[in-house]
Amino acid sequence: MKSPLITLAACAAILLPAGAFASDPELKLPDFSHLRSAAVDYTDVTIDGFLLRLAKKFAADEDDEAAGILSSIKSVRVREFQFDSDGAYSRADIDAVRKQLAAPGWSAIIQQRKREPSSNVDVYLNTDGDSIRGIAVIESEPRSFTIVNVVGNIDMEKLAKIQGELGIPRVSPSE
Repeated sequence: MKSPLITLAACAAILLPAGAFASDPELKLPDFSHLRSAAVDYTDVTIDGFLLRLAKKFAADEDDEAAGILSSIKSVRVREFQFDSDGAYSRADIDAVRKQLAAPGWSAIIQQRKREPSSNVDVYLNTDGDSIRGIAVIESEPRSFTIVNVVGNIDMEKLAKIQGELGIPRVSPSE
């Protein structure tokens, strides 16, 4: 005879929406501290919690549209490194992040590879039904890489309006 607890757990698992098994839109980004001394320049942006509430308050005071965009964002994280020579960082450094994007809920929407000059760009969305819960961008070249992770209920049209702000890179259609 099956335990009522096991039967209840099985029923709950069947009744949960498929999106409940989607992966977390917040990536676990390494701190890359081992690369800082080799970098010519690095940027480490983490805006969440208190800082994001502060940004939302200033945006509300200055710009209703920006406030509307920020109201649904939970965090913005950017890791950007520039080096003065090829091979200063290992592909494994970035692949640790890319592996997370293979989890359920993440979908690649852009994958661009250039041989000359060598460049890789990947853009992923974390979705649950019709809503976008997160976006991740990984751009890598022999002497640099950038990782961006935005978490929250994301409206892509609104997000495009704040590119170049909060560490979110500016992307033009010709790039």
